[in-house]
Amino acid sequence: MKKWQKWTAAIVVVAAVAGGTKAAGLWGGNPSTDKNTLNYALPADIQTLDISKSTDSYSNMILGNTESNLLRMNSKGEAAPDLAKSYKVSDDGKTYTVELRSGLKWSDGSKLTAKDVVYSWQRMVDPKTGSQYASLASGVLNADDIMAGKKAVSELGVSASGNTITFQLDHAMPQFKYLLSFPNFAPQKQTFVEKQGDKYGTTAAKQVYSGAYKFEDWNGTNGKFKMVKNDNYWDSKDVKTKTINWQVVKNADTALKLYKQGKIDRVSISNTPEMYSANKNKKDAKSAAVAAATYLEYNQDTNAFLKNKKIRQALNLATNRSELATQATGGTRDAAQSLVSKGLTETTSGKDLSDYVKPGYTYDKKKAQQLFKEGLAEVNQGKMKISLETDADSVISKNTVDYIKQAWESTFGSDIEVSEKIVPFKQRLKDSQSGDFDVVVTNWNGDYADGSTFYDLFASKDAGYNDGKFTNQTYFDAVKKADNTDATNASAREQDFKDAEKALMDDANINPLYSWKSTSLVRSNVKGAVENPVGLTLDLTYAHRK
Repeated sequence: MKKWQKWTAAIVVVAAVAGGTKAAGLWGGNPSTDKNTLNYALPADIQTLDISKSTDSYSNMILGNTESNLLRMNSKGEAAPDLAKSYKVSDDGKTYTVELRSGLKWSDGSKLTAKDVVYSWQRMVDPKTGSQYASLASGVLNADDIMAGKKAVSELGVSASGNTITFQLDHAMPQFKYLLSFPNFAPQKQTFVEKQGDKYGTTAAKQVYSGAYKFEDWNGTNGKFKMVKNDNYWDSKDVKTKTINWQVVKNADTALKLYKQGKIDRVSISNTPEMYSANKNKKDAKSAAVAAATYLEYNQDTNAFLKNKKIRQALNLATNRSELATQATGGTRDAAQSLVSKGLTETTSGKDLSDYVKPGYTYDKKKAQQLFKEGLAEVNQGKMKISLETDADSVISKNTVDYIKQAWESTFGSDIEVSEKIVPFKQRLKDSQSGDFDVVVTNWNGDYADGSTFYDLFASKDAGYNDGKFTNQTYFDAVKKADNTDATNASAREQDFKDAEKALMDDANINPLYSWKSTSLVRSNVKGAVENPVGLTLDLTYAHRK
């Protein structure tokens, strides 16, 4: 998940009516009864269809449903073969051997081969690509040296022979099988990518598809588009839906109204406290696990005040997370107890990882005031003025900054001035990536069911997700140990994660706010959609209307 910064917006998918067809109501038909068509929406715009460069959940939602990878997460939460016929792992966990299915094709009818898989991995780590997700490949043989410009991409430990792909790793990576299902590592057709050049992935027509559906009608900026069944998908016989209409619907009340009118199949009710409270007990309300978290990032690179440890600690101590979750989110979120979200994965003893690693975040107004006073004296630049940035597209995000601004200013009085910077989702991502912020609200949806999907965000000062550019060697060492020397020892890795959490809290490098929950109203006649707490959160490959 940059040299990318984690921009997540943890994905919340909202079903919405799409226009342009009889089924969608143009001629009076009811879209919720058309067995050939489903209708969904995204709460924010798509950024790109470039497989190597996509970083946000909305773009990956489209890619994950139009591109296939070697494996796919099934309804049991298992990484099961998709383009792969089978795979095996060596005893030391350092070699993965994958056998492709025979006769695979791209949506344009051309052959999909093992070389397309190799090319995608090479393109991901190639510094010329500028992939913000490249760091996920760290641990594959020579990947780090390639990303650093020290070796050629041809030396990456991914090779093809006939229908067989071999992955050689520097060390065991417990999460590696999940990467083989991740949209950003899906195969890419080299000749197509090179022909499109800078236009690759900028519109639906500038991409070729390996998944159950092809994408159509997206010109790079418009808010209506669709997926149509890909007859060249290896398992197309089991794909029952012909068309999935999509629309960008940024207003949650509009989506809810459409649902109540019987014109949509699904709508999130987790977008506003009022909506959640009014609908959470409805018969068609459905809750699903979502391993997502929200935290504050402090710019410790350019902001003199936020470079000060005591000031950061004071800000954390002045944050009442339980009250925040109640007042700002209306119970749609749970108060954070760690960086890692609840519901991501369990420890070897069966305990939720978040419960195991929690370091003891507390609310202590008196101690916060003391540390803040000491920190201001050390900085010696007078009154602290900072901006607090979040998305304009989310009511809960706006409520969150309102709450934090009030909490900090009421705690520290005239010694602090907090201004709110409310910007579109796309701008917030850009500001995070460029470091153009003081304090920014960041949402992160885990990529796979392993603690490293959170802890690797800040694996070093230069890690793609470390937007605040903090340095914490104790944290860095704990994460490195989990990813390397303890990679094959599950209980030791869990202790490493616990050590990392404590180091993160002690230095107040971030401020965990809350873990996400997902509750939606779902039309009962839509079956086969797979909801995952991580990665592709809504898989529509086999979704259909009864």
